[in-house]
Formats: sequence, structure tokens, C-alpha cells
Amino acid sequence: MRLKTKYFGEIECPEEDIIHFPEGLFGFEEEKAFFLLPFEGGEDTLLCFQSAVTPGLAFVAMDPFSLKPDYAPKLTSRELRQMGVERSEDLCFYTLCVVRNPVGDSTVNLRCPVVINDRTRQAVQVILEEGGYEMHHLLSQFGRKEEEPC
Repeated sequence: MRLKTKYFGEIECPEEDIIHFPEGLFGFEEEKAFFLLPFEGGEDTLLCFQSAVTPGLAFVAMDPFSLKPDYAPKLTSRELRQMGVERSEDLCFYTLCVVRNPVGDSTVNLRCPVVINDRTRQAVQVILEEGGYEMHHLLSQFGRKEEEPC
């Protein structure tokens, strides 16, 4: 399908690549379908959740493990059942990023990751109760260089 995007212009995206959010994202509950698109030069750690319906709606996301290798998100048994897996380790996790200038002032939300079952293409955003993760971790605390993109 042809997709108009916020960051990439108009591109072709296979419909089977749609990620389905039955409950939407926090604050965007009506948005149920997104594509996960990599930013050029992002080395698969810098990505974009692009709405499949609303061209101007996109969220910058990062691989949380690239920032914090000891990141250990644990879903509740209810959330695991909802995602169709037995262990949190069987899922893909992404953290949403609020981009600021300078980049070191940008933040990532490690407490409310986006969780994807890569096999079923189903996703949910959760609130982690364990782990001591915050909603606003400064990128600069992870040792990223100022010139690196968020």
C-alpha cells in the first residue's frame, strides 16, 4: 500500500507489515495500525512508529536495550496472555522518544514501552510496575553523543 508519512514522504509498505494495536497507544486510542520504519543510519536502534491512517502521526522510537543493556521489562501474567506468550523475553520492546534540541535533552520512556509479538504483529503499550523505570530518562544519561540522533 502507498503510505504518506511524517518523516519519509510517500513510500510503499506491504500491508502484512502493519502492527495492530487493539487498544491504540496512550493518548491515541483511536489509532490501531502502525508501521515500524527504520530511520536511515539508525542501525535498527532508531525507528519510527508511523500511523497507517494518519500521515502526520508518527512516534520516534528506540531499542531500549541499545541504551540500557540491562533493561529487563517484565509483563504481568495478564499482559503475557494478552500478547499470546509465556515470557516477556519472547516479545520485542521499544521505547518512545521525545526529541528535543539539543539531542541530549531528549527523553525516552522506559516505564511505558511498546511491546510487539513479532509473530502475530499484535502490539500494546504497557506500564511497567517493576524495575524502577521512569517515563522521562534523559538521553544524555546513557552516554550518547550530542551529534547522535535520537
